[in-house]
Amino acid sequence: MELTSRSTDDVLFGTDGPVARIVLNRPRAINALTLGMVTDIHAALEEWALDERVGVVVVQGAGARGLCSGGDVRAVRRSVLEDGDPGPFFATEYGMNAAIADFPKPYVALMDGIVMGGGVGVSGHGSIRLTTENTRLAMPETIIGFTPDVGAQWLLAGAPGQIGAWMAMTGVTIDGADAVAAGFADAMVAADRMTEMAALDGRRDPWLYALAEGAPFTGVELSFPALSALHEDGPTRRWIDECFTGADATTIVGRLLDHEHPAARRAGADLRLRCPLSVVTSLAALRRAQAMSGVHEVLAQDLRVAERMAMLPDFAEGVRAQLVDKDQAPRWSDASIEDVDPQEVAELFAD
Repeated sequence: MELTSRSTDDVLFGTDGPVARIVLNRPRAINALTLGMVTDIHAALEEWALDERVGVVVVQGAGARGLCSGGDVRAVRRSVLEDGDPGPFFATEYGMNAAIADFPKPYVALMDGIVMGGGVGVSGHGSIRLTTENTRLAMPETIIGFTPDVGAQWLLAGAPGQIGAWMAMTGVTIDGADAVAAGFADAMVAADRMTEMAALDGRRDPWLYALAEGAPFTGVELSFPALSALHEDGPTRRWIDECFTGADATTIVGRLLDHEHPAARRAGADLRLRCPLSVVTSLAALRRAQAMSGVHEVLAQDLRVAERMAMLPDFAEGVRAQLVDKDQAPRWSDASIEDVDPQEVAELFAD
């Protein structure tokens, strides 16, 4: 398959018969999304939606490390510090997320390796989402003074039990089987099988081409047996559902720290290290998303909150500590979750 670029070589596009491909092409950055990339992806999807020759779209990442590590938040931070504005990235990215959710043909996301933040946005709203035994998925925004965005709160809101609150608040990383159990993916396949699906050397994957010609997707034909730790009757789900209920972050942390299960206490300790404002905001955003009608409403909320949070000191500090200086020692504006001003949180959501 011949791949070509549009405005940037950071994302490549190609078609082979009815199969169209999007190849995220920043392997050294684990394919982190730039403004140019999300702009080009959105444009390609709009064209392919109307192109009768295209029957299926496949999104995949270049390199062996993963599909996508997230959005280029370092560039957003630079824009805030240098220009006093987060720029157009969030609005453009969320427009792309909406286009994926609305895409009228099968959209197959090959979610091998790292799938985090914006990587969830480029995959999780697709119609066929496949993980492997190598998948490591997370919405880790509370670690950088931000909050889950890219419409992921819609996925988190639909997760069984209190899995969504656990993921949103802690930024925990889950594996491929857990991603299926949490509703972020539809099936888990063997990594070797996904390598065949991702081949760009002219080999035609029979399953993909059958899908492009209208064959139904059941998941059974690809299923890779693996047991999720998040199944309803398991010990992990029990403490998650017991501790993460409700809308008060302080109460949730208290339950975790007092729980008999060591993993619950570790989660409580992790929350004490996260950005306090981010933890409280992420829980509030999730509870609001649970009452919303769909991903478009969630994306509208994401845009309001993201553009405001990006202007706060915690975002610049969190990105600095994790991705710029990498000292892993952020100094948050609030000393603890208990110190977060409810009015500040409310203002992030105001119309």
